[in-house]
Amino acid sequence: MSFLRGHWQLLLILALVFALWRTPVVYPLRILVIFLHELSHGLAGLLTGGSIVEMSVDPREGGHALIRGGNRFVTLSAGYLGSLLFGALALVAALRTNADRAILAGFGALLLLVAALWIRTPFALLFCLATGAVMLGVARFLPHQAADLVLRVIGLTSLIYVPYDIFDDTIRRSAFQSDARMLAEEFGGATVLWGGIWLILSLGVIWLCLRHGLGPVSNIRFRKTDTEGRRTAGTP
Repeated sequence: MSFLRGHWQLLLILALVFALWRTPVVYPLRILVIFLHELSHGLAGLLTGGSIVEMSVDPREGGHALIRGGNRFVTLSAGYLGSLLFGALALVAALRTNADRAILAGFGALLLLVAALWIRTPFALLFCLATGAVMLGVARFLPHQAADLVLRVIGLTSLIYVPYDIFDDTIRRSAFQSDARMLAEEFGGATVLWGGIWLILSLGVIWLCLRHGLGPVSNIRFRKTDTEGRRTAGTP
């Protein structure tokens, strides 16, 4: 019961994301996780000496990152795990820091930067510009609790989506083209082997995130403020 009292908001968000998974409500969040997947490929390419030619996501929940040079093993491995790390960092930042506005604004600015540098297809460009603008707007004009909530929703969606996506792409449908399939073709091993390794690592990241990020209470505390910014409700 103490766990439910201390974390009921996160549990409610989790339940709503599951319940609305195949609806238009969660669709933008799924596209965002796919964008983070492709961005992780691109960043891995940059960090290993390569360059990004272009990136894209499409409305059918696909995407690609075209990278020139870099370490092929690292870039192929970075997609799923990188998007999961983005989500874990967003969730932990919301739970353990008060920098929600700054982090969400940085997130929005990153989307706009990526759109300017590497996005060329209409859907992906519109998605990045609109999502980046919304994030900046929430960070600038709404209370920090709103930014906190947005980061929690993004983080939890990533933690749900990535393990499922790994299982679906690399184990359940191992014959289809995927990052794990390309890794197996170029470096040996089986598609399910690489998918299984990524799945285990993703579950480990989720466990560490929840173990060290939750604390005894994770609920957002909403307080009313007067025109001078002083608290008029809650603990004095």
